[in-house]
Amino acid sequence: MEAGTLPVVVVGAGAAGLTAALAVRDAGAPVVVLERDAVPAGNTALTLGMLPGAGTRFQRAAGIEDDAALFLADILAKAKGRTDHDLARAITAASGPAVEWLADRHGVAFELLDDILYPGHSRHRYHVPPDRTGTAFMADLLAAASRAGVQLVTEAIVEAPETDADGRVTGVVWRDDAGRRHHTACRALVLASGGYGADPEAVARYIPEMAGAVHGGHHGSRGDALVWGERLGAALVDPGSYQGHCVADGPNLPVTWALIIRGGFQVGSDGRRFSNEMSGYSEQAHAVAAQPGGVAWTIYDRRCEEPALTFRDYHRVLESGVVTTGETVDDLARACGLPVGALAETLAEVEAVTRGHAPDRFGRVFDGTPPLQPPFRAVRVRAALFHTQGGLAIDTRARVLDRAGRPLPGLFAAGGAARGLSGPAAWGYLGGNGLLTAVVPGRFAGTAAAAC
Repeated sequence: MEAGTLPVVVVGAGAAGLTAALAVRDAGAPVVVLERDAVPAGNTALTLGMLPGAGTRFQRAAGIEDDAALFLADILAKAKGRTDHDLARAITAASGPAVEWLADRHGVAFELLDDILYPGHSRHRYHVPPDRTGTAFMADLLAAASRAGVQLVTEAIVEAPETDADGRVTGVVWRDDAGRRHHTACRALVLASGGYGADPEAVARYIPEMAGAVHGGHHGSRGDALVWGERLGAALVDPGSYQGHCVADGPNLPVTWALIIRGGFQVGSDGRRFSNEMSGYSEQAHAVAAQPGGVAWTIYDRRCEEPALTFRDYHRVLESGVVTTGETVDDLARACGLPVGALAETLAEVEAVTRGHAPDRFGRVFDGTPPLQPPFRAVRVRAALFHTQGGLAIDTRARVLDRAGRPLPGLFAAGGAARGLSGPAAWGYLGGNGLLTAVVPGRFAGTAAAAC
């Protein structure tokens, strides 16, 4: 590799990095992807593979009318307007075309998820692998990269980018699995190595409310790209933003929010609800973390479970043995160690709300979902940090920006390495923002990097 200068090097082989590499190859340029793990996975493999896109042929086939303007409005509403509007506009406009590009040009398998509508989305716009796993999405991306002629180097530990006297990227230094040091010269470098969720010190500094939470993301998300970028003068934006979730206590497996969407709810150790669960699963993680002992129980029934059964991750939760069933409220309360009277009162309160007899004291709208029916189910959950949403400032071409808003020559970022669209905190996260800001800016970065 050291013999010549490559057009583009990409650091990280998750969705952002592989999408960037595919875009480079589409532009007709060679590209090398440096991946720290022996088997590429990243945070992408830990997701459900749900990629939102607006105005796609998949939506049209299902009779769903959607466009970039509606998607943009949803993102801005969830983030309370506190995100980069130009970047959000560019990403939502390119979201549908990116889904179709991956599907039609690169053979990535998608189907439209249209059985449940996640909080904050006004349309069904999740595109998912047929088996609804991030591992399937990764497998398709890796196969596409191989077909496209992307050179992938695994077990490559990147030490740092290199620049010339003018600050332009000239290459990258990395070590192979034998510890040998390499220098690879390039005209453009795409940072796609993830955020900082696996670095406890950074989590404690930027999002102290999640310092004790389970880390549900990839172990390689150590914030390397953020460190490199800042050393080169890049701006860091919204470092306190992240995607939270709830995981089953014990196996630490994600518990799909489909259970809540269909009418389930959460209670603390006192058997009572503590928030509006439909505000969003990301901010609900913070609410759970604040409960005594940092635990809560998700309460639901078989009807709530129906869409959950279409996800492999939920079957893993069932197989772990942590789901409790009770033929009566009393049975369920005793099995979970919850106060019987309090849990019965909570169910009665929720039933009154669902039947329209009383407003919900937390402001939740149950959208006509029927009351829960026996047998009841429960799973004890803890708060988890899945991935961070703050990162290096980028423009609508995914160029990394310095503290004055100027592009750093030859440097690009996408995915967890770059700032997302969720604003400054967890409450701004709209479901799917993680993969959205990996794939679409990844494509932006690859296209622009190939032109350097």
